[in-house]
Amino acid sequence: MITSPAPCVIAIDGPAASGKSSVARALARRLGFAYVNSGAFYRVATACVLARGIDPTDADAVAAALGGAEVIAGLRAENGGESFLQLDGHAPTEEALRAAAVNAGVSAVASVPAVRALLTARLRALAEETAPASGFPGTVMEGRDIGSAVFPHTPFKFYIDASAEVRAQRRAAQGGGQDEIAARDRTDSTRRASPLLIAEDAHVIDSSRLTIDGVVGEIIGRLKLKGFAIAS
Repeated sequence: MITSPAPCVIAIDGPAASGKSSVARALARRLGFAYVNSGAFYRVATACVLARGIDPTDADAVAAALGGAEVIAGLRAENGGESFLQLDGHAPTEEALRAAAVNAGVSAVASVPAVRALLTARLRALAEETAPASGFPGTVMEGRDIGSAVFPHTPFKFYIDASAEVRAQRRAAQGGGQDEIAARDRTDSTRRASPLLIAEDAHVIDSSRLTIDGVVGEIIGRLKLKGFAIAS
């Protein structure tokens, strides 16, 4: 466990296939923190849009559809405090969230300002209200704008990166391709609403030649330097 004032948020950002999800989940388990995958929230939103037959690139239609959606977000205590999201009853499986149609549409849906405002509010509530109420001393939250936009004031920011070659290999192993990585990078880095960028005070870790445990170990080392008391 870790001793720190609640609510505490550790932000883990990075591009697609950098390893940030695996690192964030492992770090949360190591610390006994809640784990929130913001990318999964945008995938649920995309699946909801597709289920309604809406073109993900039609920003006005996407904003109108999700703006009136019933939103249920929380943490699954039985699953180590991992986050979940339902939109109008849509709670897709992990496999469904990785479907080709969702992969193709998620960047467009995530670029809609109204969608980002809706989900950012839910992400903040999870870390500031739900996690402490559920008995978690803090939250590890991963995404593309956690340290820069969702929780810009947290002093615990990490940016996980990897070489383009390594990221392409990782995505290929997941069933994706190099073109998909390049397209996500362009869209996420150039969108107007909360683009992917490295927060000025984030600690950057290149995961190209590191194991998940290796990256987690480096993060824990940095946290200790910031005064965290972490039990062995």
